[in-house]
Amino acid sequence: MTLAVSEVLSRAGMDSFLWNSPDGSTVMLLPYGGRILGLFSPESGVNFLWTHPALRSVETARAFYKSSAWHNSGGDRTWLAPEQEFFYPNNPRFEPYVQPPQLDYVKYETSATPKGVCMVNRQSIPMYASKATVQLLLTKEIAQADNPLPDLAPQLASELEYAGYTLTTTLSIENAGRGSPAVGTWNLLQLPHGGEMIIPTRSRATPVIYMGPIDADDLRVADNLVRYRMTAKGELKFGVLPGNSTGVVAYLYRTGDSSALVVRSFDVDPSGAYVDFPLHGTEDQGCAVQVCNIDSSLGAFSELEYHAPAIGGSTGALNGVDVSRVWAFRGPHPAILEAARHLVSSEL
Repeated sequence: MTLAVSEVLSRAGMDSFLWNSPDGSTVMLLPYGGRILGLFSPESGVNFLWTHPALRSVETARAFYKSSAWHNSGGDRTWLAPEQEFFYPNNPRFEPYVQPPQLDYVKYETSATPKGVCMVNRQSIPMYASKATVQLLLTKEIAQADNPLPDLAPQLASELEYAGYTLTTTLSIENAGRGSPAVGTWNLLQLPHGGEMIIPTRSRATPVIYMGPIDADDLRVADNLVRYRMTAKGELKFGVLPGNSTGVVAYLYRTGDSSALVVRSFDVDPSGAYVDFPLHGTEDQGCAVQVCNIDSSLGAFSELEYHAPAIGGSTGALNGVDVSRVWAFRGPHPAILEAARHLVSSEL
C-alpha cells in the first residue's frame, strides 16, 4: 500500500517522500501541505493514519487536488492557533470558515537530514481579529522514536507490530517585535473513524466543548481518565485544559481481525499560553488537548489534536520549539489493550 499511494500521488502531480527509520518504520511525507501522510510498520503495508479516499486512484486524486474543496490529504498536519485569528476572515463574525492557503495549499521545502527529514514553510499570514499580518517560519523535523514498550513489557512488545517517529516543530515570528499577537502550533493526527480516544488526566476533567452537543453515551469521564467513542455523525469537538493533561493521548481502533493503538506523547506547560479557546468561550478555556469527531461532507475521520504554548503576545518570546512522539502498535486486541494499560492508563 505504501508504494501504491506514492505512485498515485506522483502520477497526480503530488510527489511524496519516503523515509525509513533505523528501527524499520516507514514514514511517508507529502510536501504539499507539509503532512506526514503515512506511518507503516516493517511487517505491514497498512497505514496507521487516515488518508483521504480520493488518494486511492490517480483519477480521483487529480480531480481532488484540482478542485476548490479543502485539500485535506490526511495524516499528521500542523496548523496555527488561535483558530479564531487564522480561519475566520470576517472575524468577529464566525463565517465562513476558511483553511489558510499559506498552510495547506503550499509545498513545503523538504530535505534529508542526518537523523531523518525536514520540512520548512516560510509564510506571511493574516491574523483577522488582530488586524495584523505575521511572517512565520515553520520547521518540522522527523526522526526516530524508540519503541517504549520493550522496557516495560518485553514479551508483549514482541507480539505487536510497531512504527513511530519523533516530530520537532519549531515556530518563529520573523517580522514583529515583542508586541506581536500570540501564535501557537497545533498538531493534528487524523485517524480512521470509529475508534475510541483515551485521555489520561491528572484529576477529574471537565471537557471544554468546542462543537457539539456531544452525546453523553459516547463520553465517559472518570477521576483520572476521559474516554470518547468516536462514531457520531457530524462535526463534534471538545478539549482538555493544560492543567489536567498528562501529555499523553491515545486512539484505539479495530482493523479487521486486529486492533491498532496510536499514542502521542508531548510536553505540557500548565502555566503556558494556550490560546485556542471556543468561539464563544473565554481565554481561560484554552486547551492543550483537543478531540474532533468528523463524519460529514469533509469525510469520516477522528482527530487527536494537541497545542503547544504560544509565542508572541504577552509571552515575550519570538521562537518556540515543541517535541512530540508518535508510537503506533498493531496486533491482537487483548495484547493491544494491555499495551494501552502500560503506556496510557492502568485504569483501562
